[in-house]
Amino acid sequence: MTTIGFIGLGTMGAHMARNIQKGGYKLVVHDMRKEAAATLLANGAEWADSPKDVAARSDVVFLSLPGPPEIEQVVFNSNSGVLAGAHAGMVLFDLSTDSPAMVKRFHAALAEKGCEAFDAPVSGGPVGAETGKLAIWCGGDKATFDRCKPILDSFGDQAAYIGPIGTATVAKLVHNMAGYAIGLVTAEVFSMGVKAGMDPVELWAAVRQGALGRKRTFDRVIDQFLINKYEPPAFQLKLAHKDVSLAVGLARDVGVPMHICEYTLAEMTKALERPGWASKDSRIPMTMQLERAGVTIQGDPARIKAIMAAQDK
Repeated sequence: MTTIGFIGLGTMGAHMARNIQKGGYKLVVHDMRKEAAATLLANGAEWADSPKDVAARSDVVFLSLPGPPEIEQVVFNSNSGVLAGAHAGMVLFDLSTDSPAMVKRFHAALAEKGCEAFDAPVSGGPVGAETGKLAIWCGGDKATFDRCKPILDSFGDQAAYIGPIGTATVAKLVHNMAGYAIGLVTAEVFSMGVKAGMDPVELWAAVRQGALGRKRTFDRVIDQFLINKYEPPAFQLKLAHKDVSLAVGLARDVGVPMHICEYTLAEMTKALERPGWASKDSRIPMTMQLERAGVTIQGDPARIKAIMAAQDK
């Protein structure tokens, strides 16, 4: 029987470990506080006194930790770390939101001991961890991922192979950064709407019926940005610029600061000044950021369609 080690039994980790245990796997656990493991131990899990002990007794080890400093200690401590107890054939999944540098570092160190390692950040929050409605993005060896997928499926409903080591962490950081940035701009526009006289619930009910409210956040990049196609326009830049100008003007009229929206208007104004761009699609200002970053995006429409069909079924 495969023995699973789990280190880090906080808000997320305790739920994930419990679901692995419900899946019928033998579980060895460790946390800074033994009381965090009480329910798991009562249901048959075994306690380990250190991360080293977890690694020595496990075939697959999961980490659920706050970030790079904790992972540094748990993995690399020369006396008690996972690396000290690692053995050939062991597999490690880091479920934390980590740094790409740390991920590549422990991957290389474990490879020297004949182990496989994955960055495997999760998305779904505490409720998702409890209910098993979690995305688990995995970067590492594809064959090892396929072999371990039944374990991942015991605590997440969307375990996906992303690519080589480090790619899953990049995806998670893009996801989280976008979410918090969208949250801040949402606060700006809602504060404007409420100060302009709307009830917040009525405002929310209205805007969720619009095009933005009806579409997944990242589906909005499919038709223009991801395939680098801004003609024919779905909505012309000159018209979008007018709309954003009116919104920022309203904010000024009612005395609401709009730092992110003001920057958006400034970017759209720069784009509008470029020859021929006024009649292109309203998303073309996004390409100015690509120019600054020195990258090109040109997705294959057929590949995008296939991914959507697989993810949405």
